[in-house]
Amino acid sequence: MPRRAKSTAVPRSEARLFLAKATQYLIDCEGAAEANRHDTVMLVAIHAGISAADAVAVALAGRRSTDQDHHRTIELLEQVAGSSAGVKRHAGQLRELVARKNIVEYESRRATAREAADALRRASRLVAWARETVDRARV
Repeated sequence: MPRRAKSTAVPRSEARLFLAKATQYLIDCEGAAEANRHDTVMLVAIHAGISAADAVAVALAGRRSTDQDHHRTIELLEQVAGSSAGVKRHAGQLRELVARKNIVEYESRRATAREAADALRRASRLVAWARETVDRARV
């Protein structure tokens, strides 16, 4: 039987706080990319993506994941945001970022410039989408 994701109710007005975190992480990610700190780029890009997803889920439904498993954040995003092509595309972007978390945290190798650039692009798309979604939600 699948494990139920942990989530919590959050006032929709706090969506901008999660968006601010995502934006801050993205700025740090860009700085790390300029300094060729590829491992840092990947890890911070993952956090930017997760915070962006939290911003969207809070803006749309007033909920966010509190589960240790980051895949649950993606599942909650898909639940609250529906099955539109845009949601599926962005959930896929986040899924790809989270899947690469092991590379930077647990494998005995360094992230490559190509992996870091890809992570930064994905995080940038997610943060831009979150900004648009939060703005449209008018919270």
